[in-house]
Amino acid sequence: MALSKDTTASLVSKFGANAKDTGNTKVQIALMTERIKQLTAHVKQFPKDTGANRGLLKVIGQRRKMLKYMKSTDLEGYRQLIKELGLRK
Repeated sequence: MALSKDTTASLVSKFGANAKDTGNTKVQIALMTERIKQLTAHVKQFPKDTGANRGLLKVIGQRRKMLKYMKSTDLEGYRQLIKELGLRK
């Protein structure tokens, strides 16, 4: 199940510079985080769905790479994003 258009639009407007700024690193990480939340709930409900589990692990790996990139380029923005998304408590 993909993200709804409303969810995507709200995340883009919150983390992007404008409503069409979908390429921004912050926006991409926020979208991946929301997708991870959905996939995690699905995998908990259907533990034998190995395809969904593999997809979850792929998205987690992509987000990890994006966070690593952001940490190396914009440390203060990285710290702010981590706080807003509630990652790494």
